[in-house]
Amino acid sequence: MHPACIGRVRRLFHFALEFTMTNIVSRLFPTATNMIRLDHTHVLSTFHQYKASAPARVKKGLVNTICTALEIHAQLEEEIFYPEMRKVCEDERITKALDEHSEMRRLIGLLRTMEPEANDYDETLQTLMRDVMHHVADEETILLPAAEKLLEDKLGDLGAQMTKRRLQLAGPRSGEIALDMGRAASGNTAAIAMVGLAAAGLLLARRSGHRRWHARA
Repeated sequence: MHPACIGRVRRLFHFALEFTMTNIVSRLFPTATNMIRLDHTHVLSTFHQYKASAPARVKKGLVNTICTALEIHAQLEEEIFYPEMRKVCEDERITKALDEHSEMRRLIGLLRTMEPEANDYDETLQTLMRDVMHHVADEETILLPAAEKLLEDKLGDLGAQMTKRRLQLAGPRSGEIALDMGRAASGNTAAIAMVGLAAAGLLLARRSGHRRWHARA
């Protein structure tokens, strides 16, 4: 092969390798704003699997999965993302988002005490998800673009902090999360396989956290 062609092939290889590694890193360690978007997508895609005619255990699994995801998501925003945004953004935007979190928690509390057979179970979930969709629209059209302009240099570090905190919050609930995902899978072989992988990942994350804690002690 001509030396010039070899040089081009090498450059293409290095470009492809760098592109691939960048994508892998961005998925494993997303920025704060991308993590928030991924959370939104996860909750909405889980909700789209919900059917009022589904068996009670499937409905319970999906609803619990949604509720847990929202609880962890809200705590991450309130502990890490919103405090940084308050430093650079109009305070009323954050206050509005926190008010929406409070209303979502109220509805989550109701759903946690209800059984899927209850007459207002589906309606309560629909009310929660209407609020969630409104919240998502506000964040993705106003708050996240603002963060990407005003906190551009901090988003990677904030994402790392949120990833670490997510493992701390999800680890103790790994059994509950796996159980709910198993209920939601409802005999779907591929879904059950994914549940097993997710549960294993949560267990490893929890054990890793314990090892780090003991190493520091």
